[in-house]
Amino acid sequence: MKVAVLDINGKDTGRKVELSTEVFGIEPNDHAIYLDVKQYLANQRQGTHKAKERADITGSTRKIKKQKGTGTARAGSIKSPIFRGGGRVFGPRPRSYSFKLNKNLKRLARKSALSIQAKDNNLVVIEDFNFEAPSTKNFINVLKALNLDAKKSLFVLGESNSNVYLSSRNLKNSKVVNNTGISTYSVLNANKVVISESSLEGINNNLSK
Repeated sequence: MKVAVLDINGKDTGRKVELSTEVFGIEPNDHAIYLDVKQYLANQRQGTHKAKERADITGSTRKIKKQKGTGTARAGSIKSPIFRGGGRVFGPRPRSYSFKLNKNLKRLARKSALSIQAKDNNLVVIEDFNFEAPSTKNFINVLKALNLDAKKSLFVLGESNSNVYLSSRNLKNSKVVNNTGISTYSVLNANKVVISESSLEGINNNLSK
């Protein structure tokens, strides 16, 4: 699968790169994608929810009425869940929502996500670029040149580039990662995936195992 290489002005450089069919041309595995996205979203949860149960309520421990002879149900504690101000029954407790997935499955999910975007012509390959200093204005100009200013975009760089990253950080529809930071969720959440030339080798090495 050959794809034209564009410059940051959106113009064809006249060069083409070969995309590996082992990474960008496989049959997508929907269940692997589901599990990897589920894990990603689960890891975003803090899990700090907490409701007060009867042991956490501050209140008297005396028996509120005698056991027999009142004509009503027996009751021992004012902190009982059946009374107003009492504890909650089986309320949420702090916990971790994370769960384990095998590396091979996560690798399959990422390849499936990239293959879906490649099949839908949502992959763009650009030549490597850099800014002299962080500049959101310059990054917006790149987005406009690639017709991405009104779309969600994911930029995959060959290595960490603080100037490009900081230039995009204030834009909610754009995300910049290096080739080791690709996630299934971020790939599928983007309308366009913009891959730099230097990142292709790293992507192939990471996902072709």
